[in-house]
Amino acid sequence: MPATRFRASQSMYRAHQFRQRRLPETVAAALKDTGALVEDMSIELTEGVIMENAKANVEALRQLKEMGLKLSIDDFGTGYSSLSYLNRFPLDELKIDRSFVIEIKGPDDRAAIIAAIIAMAHSLGLSVVAEGVETELQGAYLQTHACDEFQGYLVSKPVPAEDFTAKFLAI
Repeated sequence: MPATRFRASQSMYRAHQFRQRRLPETVAAALKDTGALVEDMSIELTEGVIMENAKANVEALRQLKEMGLKLSIDDFGTGYSSLSYLNRFPLDELKIDRSFVIEIKGPDDRAAIIAAIIAMAHSLGLSVVAEGVETELQGAYLQTHACDEFQGYLVSKPVPAEDFTAKFLAI
């Protein structure tokens, strides 16, 4: 299994959060106030949020990208999306929804869809994260098909913040 990498993400599931006219300024202020390193941060947006006003959202995403943030589509494959827009948005990453991953039981139709999503994302220059990976079989399938990262119970169940350092960062 590849080395474990940790990062901080902000999921933007509510459209009103993303629609804030001053979102790039708000994010910049939060980064400054916390002293967080922008290269360690990403913003995850669901397909529905991005596609709600796709043309207008391209500019907001461009501004966030210019700040150095990593941009990701979360829960890919579950909402409304226009594949033509994947090329227009300044995205870095596509996260495959766990509803596809839990169906990996071998080379069946669901698994073929995941392989196609990974290949499409890579051809667009996007990295791919699979969500909800729970079994060795799922992890192996994803690695065989060049999925860049995965997250889920195979790596760890959720842990309280105070236990994180002891569990993952102890030397």
